[in-house]
Amino acid sequence: MISAALSDALARWLDHERALAGAAENTLKAYQADVLGFLSFMTLHNGEAQGLGPIAQVSIRDMRSWMAHERGRGVGARSLARTLSAVKSFYRWLSEREGFEPTAVLSTRAPKFQAKLPRPLGEEAATAMIDTVELQARDPWVAARDSAVVTLLYGCGLRISEALGLTGADIPLPQVLRITGKGGKERIVPVIDAARQAVADYVKRCPYQIAPDTPLFRGVRGGRLSPRAIQKVMEQSRMQLGLPATATPHAMRHSFATHLLNAGGDLRAIQELLGHASLSTTQAYTAVDAARLMEVYDKAHPKA
Repeated sequence: MISAALSDALARWLDHERALAGAAENTLKAYQADVLGFLSFMTLHNGEAQGLGPIAQVSIRDMRSWMAHERGRGVGARSLARTLSAVKSFYRWLSEREGFEPTAVLSTRAPKFQAKLPRPLGEEAATAMIDTVELQARDPWVAARDSAVVTLLYGCGLRISEALGLTGADIPLPQVLRITGKGGKERIVPVIDAARQAVADYVKRCPYQIAPDTPLFRGVRGGRLSPRAIQKVMEQSRMQLGLPATATPHAMRHSFATHLLNAGGDLRAIQELLGHASLSTTQAYTAVDAARLMEVYDKAHPKA
């Protein structure tokens, strides 16, 4: 159990992350769970409820005990590194307001892990995926729907949540879409002709009325289409095509970025299209080799 003062501090930190850092609600829930788990461990570790005083005195030995406990219960290196990052962020914020030294927490090193780079599909495989998805459904309108969604993922680089978040107000699709992504960040995304045509075909076939305030993409019973439905139809399609398990809806977004860069697209322009806050994230998405990145860099920064 943690004190009321510490509970209030955690709530205020989450509000800060929401308002100033623009963190998404799912991210905030993960932060809350991570920090609460850490504070709960410290309560058991020290044998007493943790208030602001004891929390400010956490030592390097305490941090090592916590990390050993987490690894002992099967928490992977990647997950533990993410949790430690949340704990550090909370401590950095709290120490500035309470006036204590957070070095023991902030100096704790995250466990090393091998970063998993996204695996984009080749251009032919991405096109084949769109074509094969359309063959999975018996109802023509469902086939058109699934093809339209996957075309948006690949043709516009949308996240699946962004594609399924479109409403009737977005119809007919314009030349550019104003997309609100993670953390409420807004970006402008050009819409290719193939995507506009695929969506128009779906709208024409859809048996449900699509009003401005209703979801654009519908499930078979008329409700909002779930991400799982698209994941499932892509699973079926990749088995038919002999593609790996990494051929997911998100891989279509990776493919969008990679193929744009391979065609000579500017890395920073692609960063804007994807809505990434960091250029390093875009570099990971594109999954290109160092030589290709250096070529892009040299074009952007020609030597005198």
